[in-house]
Amino acid sequence: MTMMNTAGDACGGAAHVFWHAGQVTPEERRLHAGQRPATVWLTGLSGAGKSTLAYALERRLMHAGRSACVLDGDNLRHRLNSDLGFSAQDRQENIRRSAEVARLMNDAGLIVICAFISPLRADREMARAIVGDGNFFEIHVSTPRAVCEQRDPKGLYQKARAGLIPEFTGVSAPYEAPLPPTLALDTAALSLDECCERLFGHLTQRLD
Repeated sequence: MTMMNTAGDACGGAAHVFWHAGQVTPEERRLHAGQRPATVWLTGLSGAGKSTLAYALERRLMHAGRSACVLDGDNLRHRLNSDLGFSAQDRQENIRRSAEVARLMNDAGLIVICAFISPLRADREMARAIVGDGNFFEIHVSTPRAVCEQRDPKGLYQKARAGLIPEFTGVSAPYEAPLPPTLALDTAALSLDECCERLFGHLTQRLD
């Protein structure tokens, strides 16, 4: 049995596109997976430590018997989002697509860890709306800009200061911190292990 998509013709207004309802409920998937799905959205400046923390948390969750997967902003731009640039519109589309992937993976019962600069609150709220408020955990990797720029692991701040990267977050474009985040972690003040354990404990407390 099929049901027409009534979400404002989200499929480009094509009246011949239909939504197919599945036969497995979210509760059945949760029981089968043995866990509650979630999207852990790590936001912060370039060099804050988002990707490093995301992969450490993935391993920590796997060791605890939970199924998890990382969606890294840079990695997705190599494939799924390789057609997008860095205009405001393209950055918003990058977040939209990534959030839709996270939602689908949540539907499959996974814990998804997203590592994106995602500097604008409006874009992160869009991601929350796509994923669903109950599954969305906004984590601010709050490492100060000066520390991120000192680290500069990809050499991006140096290029931005030289004018080679326009509209670079933290230099020539703003970053809007969460108000408030689910959790804030400063990788300049805490070790990777400390950040990972705090995030793991906070997340599992919410999910169990």
